[in-house]
Amino acid sequence: MEGNKILAILKYKDLRNRILFVLGMMLIFRIAANIPIPGVDIQKLKEFFTANQFFGLMNLFTGGALEKLSIVMLGMGPYITAIVIMQLLSLIFPRLEEMYKEEGEAGKQKFNQYARLLTVPLAALQSFSMLKYLQSQGVIGSPSLPALLNSVLTITAGSIFLMWIGELITERKIGDGISLLILAGILADIPNSLRQIILTWRSSQIIPYLLFSVASLIITILVIIINEARRNIPISYAKRIRGRRMYGGVQSYLPMMINPAGVMPIIFALSILMLPGMLVTLITGSSISWLAKIANLLKLFLQNVLLYNICYFFLVSLFTYFYTSVTFDPNDVAENLQKMGGFVPGLRPGKQTADFLRHILNRVLVLGAIFLGFIAISPVLIQSLIQKFTGVEITAFRFAIGGTSLLIIVSVILETSKQVQSQLEMREYE
Repeated sequence: MEGNKILAILKYKDLRNRILFVLGMMLIFRIAANIPIPGVDIQKLKEFFTANQFFGLMNLFTGGALEKLSIVMLGMGPYITAIVIMQLLSLIFPRLEEMYKEEGEAGKQKFNQYARLLTVPLAALQSFSMLKYLQSQGVIGSPSLPALLNSVLTITAGSIFLMWIGELITERKIGDGISLLILAGILADIPNSLRQIILTWRSSQIIPYLLFSVASLIITILVIIINEARRNIPISYAKRIRGRRMYGGVQSYLPMMINPAGVMPIIFALSILMLPGMLVTLITGSSISWLAKIANLLKLFLQNVLLYNICYFFLVSLFTYFYTSVTFDPNDVAENLQKMGGFVPGLRPGKQTADFLRHILNRVLVLGAIFLGFIAISPVLIQSLIQKFTGVEITAFRFAIGGTSLLIIVSVILETSKQVQSQLEMREYE
């Protein structure tokens, strides 16, 4: 951000306080992420995350809290899963969709309250299954029942605490709370990745790391281009006379972004992909034969890198359409344009305009969905290509500066800077 913009931020006390509050909440999250639950074998924990790709991805999703088995080890996962479940239920039960879309702000608050309530049992279930699985891997000891219940309650409370912090950040309108907390975890883990590279450095890794750095730079440029790219739809406004003044008669544009969903589809997809791992931890070793077979199939799925990434790509693309359909309704946009006297040249206001907007949106979303899916699986693709051509495996930057991380970092920074800019413009206009 330019120097004069920083001075402008410092100039307005309320805006300065909002930014300081957000930074303070992110600091509290990082402190909580470094408070571990008792009975953890640190060495076995490091070996476990080094050897397990799936849990490494989950660690990115929790902002680095999972690899420390902290009191907030689940991150925002239960809350995001609850939101996804509620959104899917709204497709099944029209009453929920009506509450969210037609009852205004009160309906959205009620909808969000249901998601908060659903977060509690999800957090308890995920924490219990995670602890039992880590216990089976020897990462933690075999606690007594009261100790296990105490850990489950602590981790559940940590998830609810993070949910509260995330909503407090979102209310300040300086970025999305969920995304900013994940960003804080990614940035906090970069120094550790650099340290790991320095400690394990070998001269044979020069070319692989150079190739990886170039690939990261290209991905960053692509993320910026796609996030800023939009399809402008021309809008004209009819002339209206009120008293002695004439209004309208001007032309404008309705920007339709290629990636209107931002990083949320990737976050949603990751939360869904956590469910098979959670189920495996619950039903592994079951005496019921069909449950044992399901557990084995889920294990094979988690261990099959190709199948896992195909599902990852598909879910990200699917959630791009799903999230956009929730946040952008062509019928509402067409209705609002009609109320303001706006129209697309050559089209009638109302249904014809809505159909046109829906047609353009579907075409634009194809590019956005494919791009997001590619970015999501790019760390694995890049690492596989580098290993194939150089014969050297690199994993230190895989989750710290991988495709998903870069997308989150760049997208969150761009979105936050836009919200800060809009806050400045509001105050300068006043």
